Amino acid sequence: MTATSPVLRLYERLHRWPGGLWLFSRAVCFKAPYFASISPRIRRLAPGTCEATLRHRRHVTNHLGTVHAIALCNLAELVAGLATDATLPPTMRWIPKGMTVRYLRKAEGTMRAKATLAHPLEVAEQGRELPVDVSVRDPAGEEVFSARILMWVSPRR
Repeated sequence: MTATSPVLRLYERLHRWPGGLWLFSRAVCFKAPYFASISPRIRRLAPGTCEATLRHRRHVTNHLGTVHAIALCNLAELVAGLATDATLPPTMRWIPKGMTVRYLRKAEGTMRAKATLAHPLEVAEQGRELPVDVSVRDPAGEEVFSARILMWVSPRR
């Protein structure tokens, strides 16, 4: 498959090389610097889906010593945005419009987030909402957090 999204093309070029996922993750954080605050590692990117991890380190913890709720939100927004970006044709753009989250249990250990578009993308001449579902799981595979992020997708002007 030929990638049309620049971020997907970069991922496809780098992910096979030693250190390629680290380099790709750093490039994403360079382009969107706020995500560097959680030091994510992108593990997989394809049209309609993205997976990333967040290591349990002091700078992402709360007063209980668990992964902070907002760090989980940042991780969710990152994977949802990348999944959306990897799916859109170059004639469209996106921006997050809203997020609904559920905190299901204490988040301890390395978190693995997976974003999936809730339905296939339909190219349209009008802007519209595109829901993206995100599940975050702990090392035991238990879901600790879930989110539905509404992306506003519209034609580029």
